[in-house]
Amino acid sequence: MIIRQESLTAKMSLKDLAATSPLPSANLVLVFGSVKRFSEAKLQSTLKARYPAAQIIGCSTSGEITATGVYDDSLQITAILWEKAVQRVTHTKMTGMQNSFETAVTLAKQLKSDSLKAVLVYSDGLNVNGSELLEGFKSELGETPIMGGMAGDGFNFNKTVQLFNDTSSDGLVIAVGLYGNSLIAATGVGRGWKPYGPPRKVTKSDKNVVLELDGKPALPLYNMYIGAHSAKELPGSGLKFPFAVIEEGKRDIEKIRTLLAIDPKTNSLTFAGNVDEGETVRLCQSTHDRLVEGAGDAAHLVSSHANVNQTGLAICVSCVGRKGVMADLVADEVKLVQQILGNQTAITGFYSYGEFAPRPDTNDSVLHNQTMTIGYLSEDLLA
Repeated sequence: MIIRQESLTAKMSLKDLAATSPLPSANLVLVFGSVKRFSEAKLQSTLKARYPAAQIIGCSTSGEITATGVYDDSLQITAILWEKAVQRVTHTKMTGMQNSFETAVTLAKQLKSDSLKAVLVYSDGLNVNGSELLEGFKSELGETPIMGGMAGDGFNFNKTVQLFNDTSSDGLVIAVGLYGNSLIAATGVGRGWKPYGPPRKVTKSDKNVVLELDGKPALPLYNMYIGAHSAKELPGSGLKFPFAVIEEGKRDIEKIRTLLAIDPKTNSLTFAGNVDEGETVRLCQSTHDRLVEGAGDAAHLVSSHANVNQTGLAICVSCVGRKGVMADLVADEVKLVQQILGNQTAITGFYSYGEFAPRPDTNDSVLHNQTMTIGYLSEDLLA
């Protein structure tokens, strides 16, 4: 596995790229940048000229992640040349959020193989139900680990853009199948959120819309726990008070759900992923230090499942909500990941509207919110 990276800051243009490509033979190129960056007229042609043999994919972000920190309105390009592993890249345009499951099934059937080891998925961030998308992939691919996330648009939640070779558009779902015994794939998930208040049973919901908790209207109950000041600033303040879905019969967090919208007419809460009837939830809160520690947990999970003392790539997908809490100190979580994984691990990634990764120490891929996820890739050339 050979990795080369290029980077443009917000003040730099495509003309500021080096005269020659650092890896013209690359077969996969990952590109992360802002919606503004993905709207540049010559982006696709410039990338294709620099990487003529590659499948070029990427998405817009709520902040770009690099080994040197976190940036806005930058362009981060990671070129990969597989030495033995094989890839298959596919994509489709969504016809509607309600077709998220079926869309994933169609893509998964194109990737399915006994030699499939991992799948990278990057999707629209606003027109896709991430929970349904993951369920669709799993229905065909079983416990093949799925890594990636949903595109971002800063804190605007207006439009996200996905890149597939010559196509730059919203509404896309892009999937990369990675095959062969030489491929090393490991994942890590870390949170740093602390539940508070009593557990509540979801007694009425419709996919990602929660209507009742313990038989009571959801919104007034939520407002009571976050306090009058934060309630006045909803839904924006909801980034700081996500739901923790608690594992059945345990106290452990299974996944986090970010609040996206409220509806005072129906007293409902809309989240960035499904919250099923019968699930147990608690409210969460966090601090900068806890979130950084959570990112470290993700990196330690990766290092416990893969030999990171060789060339590798960590694709970090973290949540826009974490960026909102940590503000100017958000780079601290990325610095800790780099410190744990070492300088031989290249880092790329983005802040997202939803993260795809298996739950810790499982191959059960789910949609996460408010989570630092790491998809680690490397090759064993002796396999």
